[in-house]
Amino acid sequence: MLADTPVWSAAFQRPDGRADALRVEMVSLIGSGSAVMIGPIRQELLSGISDSGKFERVRNGLRPFPDLPIVTEDYETGAGFYNLCRRKGIQGSMTDFLICAVAMRTKLRIFTTDRDFWHFQRFLPLALHEFE
Repeated sequence: MLADTPVWSAAFQRPDGRADALRVEMVSLIGSGSAVMIGPIRQELLSGISDSGKFERVRNGLRPFPDLPIVTEDYETGAGFYNLCRRKGIQGSMTDFLICAVAMRTKLRIFTTDRDFWHFQRFLPLALHEFE
């Protein structure tokens, strides 16, 4: 399972109803060895944390998860996905389309709370982890 930035982020937030449910799901995925990370998601998670103590806690919390390798084909596929979706009137970030490309190549499902991925799925061969 390739967990997206909002899911990892929820795992490091203070408890609230939604974050608690995401945290429980992530613990289950981590316990089964199913949760994987890519470098751009790690960077998104760590970017913007101005408190150095929190930065260290999050960085150390993510260290047990090695980055799944990203290959040239992923960047090319991600760009193709971006171009296709844009032609169809659907916007997304470069990181989101890279996540889609890596997930497709590695045959991983994407675990996200970002509704954009459901829009992408209309045109891209994505497998999304259903969670609500």
